[in-house]
Amino acid sequence: MNAASAIARRPPLEKAADPPIRLLIVDDSTIARAVLSRMLGADPDFEIAAVAGNADQALEQLKSVRVDIVLLDVEMPGGSGLDALPVILEAGAGARVLIVSSMADDGAETTVRALALGAADTLPKPGSSYFAGRFSRVLADRIRRIGRASRRAEATPTRKDAIRLRTMPEGPIGCIALGASTGGLHALIEFLRALPPAIGAPLLVTQHLPPIFMSHFARQLEAAAGRRAIVAGHGQRLIDDVVHIAPGDAHLCVERNAAGEIRARLDRTRASSNCLPSVDPMLASVADLYGDAAVGIVLSGMGRDGLAGARRLAERQGTVLAQDQASAAIWGMPRAVAEAGLASAVLPPPDLARRIALRAKGCAWK
Repeated sequence: MNAASAIARRPPLEKAADPPIRLLIVDDSTIARAVLSRMLGADPDFEIAAVAGNADQALEQLKSVRVDIVLLDVEMPGGSGLDALPVILEAGAGARVLIVSSMADDGAETTVRALALGAADTLPKPGSSYFAGRFSRVLADRIRRIGRASRRAEATPTRKDAIRLRTMPEGPIGCIALGASTGGLHALIEFLRALPPAIGAPLLVTQHLPPIFMSHFARQLEAAAGRRAIVAGHGQRLIDDVVHIAPGDAHLCVERNAAGEIRARLDRTRASSNCLPSVDPMLASVADLYGDAAVGIVLSGMGRDGLAGARRLAERQGTVLAQDQASAAIWGMPRAVAEAGLASAVLPPPDLARRIALRAKGCAWK
């Protein structure tokens, strides 16, 4: 056998496996730390980089240990995990935070507050004797979905050559529609805080949350962003500069009635994304009614919800904006829009708000 034949018969080199997701477990319970470490450490996708019994210990660990995800309990001696969450996010330099706490039950105000403070996701923690079975699978799935940290030095998109920006349309703004999922509440707050109080257009928000969360969500958004926020009702008139939120069991769309008034229309038709509420029907209806005066913004979230609606916006000459990879907890939804070449800007939420403010200045939509 000659050398060429030998080379041809060699099996192809295996692609190097992705490094494991590095975890920091923060819980005051020794048992919880041990069980979580054993549970997750047995999975080759994960590596337990460090453990801590309280927030102060976690901050000390983060000075020298690089992690992708911090699993953070809420109730701990010496201070609440929620109070320390912003500091942990800053010290983590790109690490995400997953709240794992008995206080993160469905409908708990704690959950919404955690998301508002920047947590990527939350998961209720069962009693220590039940750390097994389904909880183990759900926890592992959440961690995989959150994924690895986006370091500041790694902030450029993985397919930079695929990002083609559309020209930013000019003229007045008729409506601003924002879609988000995991990590989206923090992004929404950052956007709304940077937006001038008077834009002269209604704001619509579709955030993937169950119905039981929505009243908490509206209150948290209003308190944190300093702008009136309400859960939209069917037939409700849209009010300029007020945030109208999709209820957790219906898509938020818009329509013009016989009197020429623009009102909310709640729709429960199955969406292509299988999400309820879904960003796609909201963006599509805003595109059809407002045309080139429509603005759609896709923020942090998993999956591709919002892509079909963004296409409709682009077809109707509306504006599409997307959150950038470095600032997004999960760069799934905005990435799909950006890589499809539909966005006119891919930036952190405050910068997107400033783009909107510049366009709205001195323009009134009729």
